[in-house]
Amino acid sequence: MIRHKYSKIEDQFLIDNVKGITLKELTERFNNKFNLKLSESSIQNRKVKLNIQSGIVGGQFVKGQTSFNKGKKWSEYMSLEGQANSRKTTFKKGSLPPNRRPIGSEREDRNGYILIKIQDGHKNKNWTRKHRYLYEQAHGKISKGHKVIFADGNNRNFDLDNLIVISNAEELIMNQRKLITKNREYTKVGANIAKLLSKAKRR
Repeated sequence: MIRHKYSKIEDQFLIDNVKGITLKELTERFNNKFNLKLSESSIQNRKVKLNIQSGIVGGQFVKGQTSFNKGKKWSEYMSLEGQANSRKTTFKKGSLPPNRRPIGSEREDRNGYILIKIQDGHKNKNWTRKHRYLYEQAHGKISKGHKVIFADGNNRNFDLDNLIVISNAEELIMNQRKLITKNREYTKVGANIAKLLSKAKRR
C-alpha cells in the first residue's frame, strides 16, 4: 500500500480543523475536502506528527459541544464529489428508509415469540407480542401485572380460545404445581385452580 505524502495545504487543513471534532469526523472531512480515502489511523498518525489534538475527552463529544459543521453548507467543508456521495445516502424530507417495515409486519423475538408492528415513531414500543395484541383486540386492555399464556403451550397457536390471561402470581403457582400442560382444557382448569389459590393466599 502506497503511503500518502501529506502536502503543506493538507497539514494546514488538519491544524485548522482538528479542534472539537472526533477522529472519525476529521477523517471524513479531510477525505471529502481532498477527494481521498485515507484511514482514521493515517490521520491519527499525522496528528501525532503535527503534535495537534482535538481537545475532546476520550475522543468523544462532551456535553454542550457543537459539531464542526453545524450551520454550515456542504460547500463550506466538502468537495463536489463528497457532496454528490452524501446526496446518495441522505434522505429527502418525508421519505422513508428502504428497510423500514410497514405496520402489521411480524418478526420473532429472542425468546421465540412472534412480534407484530403496531405503530411507527415510538422506537421499542412500535412492536408488541402478537398473542397479547390479539387478546386485547378481542377483549380489551390487559390489567397491569397480568400476562397472556398459550393454553396448549404452542406459541404459534393464536386461536383466541387458546389464549388465557393470568396474573404473575397465578403463573408462579401454575409453574410450581405444573399446571401448565400441552392439553388446552387441563391448562384452563389449572388456571382456575391457581386463581383460587392466589385469592386464598391474599386473604
